[in-house]
Amino acid sequence: MEKFTLPNLDEEQSVLKTIRLKQYTMSKINELSKQTNISVNRLLNECIEFALRNISEDDLKQLKETNKK
Repeated sequence: MEKFTLPNLDEEQSVLKTIRLKQYTMSKINELSKQTNISVNRLLNECIEFALRNISEDDLKQLKETNKK
């Protein structure tokens, strides 16, 4: 698996979307944000991008089967 890094930000369009996060997850994100002086928004975006780059076909098949039930 590739290493998680924070690339330089380029001007990109963004979309406003409301999501719900587990309280524990948000707590960890806030903690990381404070420790690294990286905004919560940027940190969440990079985590999502990282996950999308690293999800495998097997993972997708397993998710599909799990969600059929």
